[in-house]
Amino acid sequence: MAVSSSPWALIALFLMASSTVMAIPPRKAIDVPFGRNYVPTWAFDHQKQLNGGSELQLILDKYTGTGFQSKGSYLFGHFSMHIKLPAGDTAGVVTAFYLSSTNNEHDEIDFEFLGNRTGQPAILQTNVFTGGKGNREQRIYLWFDPSKAYHTYSILWNLYQIVFFVDNIPIRVFKNAKDLGVRFPFNQPMKLYSSLWNADDWATRGGLEKTNWANAPFIASYRGFHIDGCQASVEAKYCATQGRMWWDQNEFRDLDAEQYRRLKWVRMKWTIYNYCTDRTRFPVMPAECKRDRDV
Repeated sequence: MAVSSSPWALIALFLMASSTVMAIPPRKAIDVPFGRNYVPTWAFDHQKQLNGGSELQLILDKYTGTGFQSKGSYLFGHFSMHIKLPAGDTAGVVTAFYLSSTNNEHDEIDFEFLGNRTGQPAILQTNVFTGGKGNREQRIYLWFDPSKAYHTYSILWNLYQIVFFVDNIPIRVFKNAKDLGVRFPFNQPMKLYSSLWNADDWATRGGLEKTNWANAPFIASYRGFHIDGCQASVEAKYCATQGRMWWDQNEFRDLDAEQYRRLKWVRMKWTIYNYCTDRTRFPVMPAECKRDRDV
């Protein structure tokens, strides 16, 4: 009997497969120079490469921010960055690291670090857009000062789940809930982006706290630049290696008990906002929340 090779048929086959293997952490990221996987995209004069390109600084002043993007576009994979955030009074300043497609009904997977006044903790906001729809914000405080040293922020994205990690601790899971009517990123190649910019119209206390330019320049530092993904052309609708890469295997289709315990620790101790529990915005809990085990 012939088997359809359409993306939807492949997805159905993969989702029907059951998982009985213990989940494990993603493979160790491999650090490479900036130019291996990334290129600057704007305000080149506000970027500085150090140590042969193994470290990059983005610089924000009152004139401009700056940013960079990946050379390739990807469908699924493991993406990691070591980041040291700007120090001091950073209210209004946003450092972003994310994947995004480029069409109107775009998909996006976001880390956004929201600055704060001196003595107040920085906030990490995550979001997932599918088919142009976002509004899935979660915000946490970090259990360390992210401006004192490098910490690792990574995304595992396969056909079954998207997992956000901080230093290999899962802080968020977004499961494939297509059967519940929730769209999931699966057929739009995405580039990786990072930027440092002024967002004092919304970033700190809803825009009440403005950027203090007396503290400029603000500097975000990067290392690692790890990409282990299925590189695709813009026209590609699914990954040609689907099912054969390490991130597709059974042990990466769900978190294990220890990883869920750590996620619960983040949710109970460090979470300050979760769209899943916001009954003002969502009188009915969004369908994906229970599957994500995030309530």
